[in-house]
Parts: sequence; structure tokens; C-alpha cells
Amino acid sequence: MPRPSKNSPAKAEPATAANGKPDRLDARVLEALVGYNARRAWLIVSGVFAERMAPYGLKQIDFSVLSLLAHNPGATSRQLCNTLDILPPNLVSLVATLDSRGLIERRPHPHDGRAVGLHLTEAGEKLIREAEQTVTQLEADASARLTVRERETLIRLLQKIYL
Repeated sequence: MPRPSKNSPAKAEPATAANGKPDRLDARVLEALVGYNARRAWLIVSGVFAERMAPYGLKQIDFSVLSLLAHNPGATSRQLCNTLDILPPNLVSLVATLDSRGLIERRPHPHDGRAVGLHLTEAGEKLIREAEQTVTQLEADASARLTVRERETLIRLLQKIYL
């Protein structure tokens, strides 16, 4: 049975499975919530992300840190925490892991003697270049039902919530 339109005042009749029980639940209240829809979309994208990043050994936060360092060499831990909205203790272990993998290195900050700048190593640069290409493709695949304009609008609207 087709789904009722969003403007339909009639109560939705759930589809019926072969066993006579409802196949689809009435989720109109949930589907009208930003958080519910954002979470459902995130589940799809993050599942594909995890699958395609496995060969690189990267989780979403690893990818984010490496990407930020690729485009902002010498960024400090404080800047990364502020940009990604993560707590410093969480970043410490992440930086240590990326360092132990030979993907980043610490260098004295050129303007702040108390700070340390984080930089990608050659291996880190190579890895993030490949990973960014893979993520760009997976995002295109995950949002394939959207037009380019719809995708741009979706990103802009989501950013209005958290920026």
C-alpha cells in the first residue's frame, strides 16, 4: 500500500505483510522530527563510511582530524577540539594513536612557545588524499537520490543547526 502524502489528513493504514500483520508502522510523528531524520540519514552514511574506511584503518574522528591537518598544517590540539567539538582528553589518545601509526608528527608552534603544531607525515598525506577521495565518492553514493542543489541545501540547513 502506498504511503499517504504528508498533507493527507487521513490516518495512515500500515502495509500488511504476508502473515497478515502490519509490515510498516505509522512513524509520522518521528518522521516530522529533525533529530530522527538526521539520525536515520547518519546511520546510512556512517555505515557506508565504516565499510569504506576499514581498509585505511580510519574511524570518522580519525578521518576528521587528518583532513583538518591536511588543510591546516600546524593546527594545535586546542583548535582541533574547538572545531570538532571534542574534549581535550579524547583528542590526546587519538593524537597518540595517529602518531604511533606514523601519520602525524608534533612540531613546535612558530608563534606560541607553549603550543605544539600537528602536521601530517608523508604517509599521513598519502593516506588522507586517498581517504578523502573515497569519502567524496561514498557521500555521492549515499546522497545519489538528491540533486546537486538538494544536497547543497541539505548541508546548508544542517549547518544552520550546529554552526
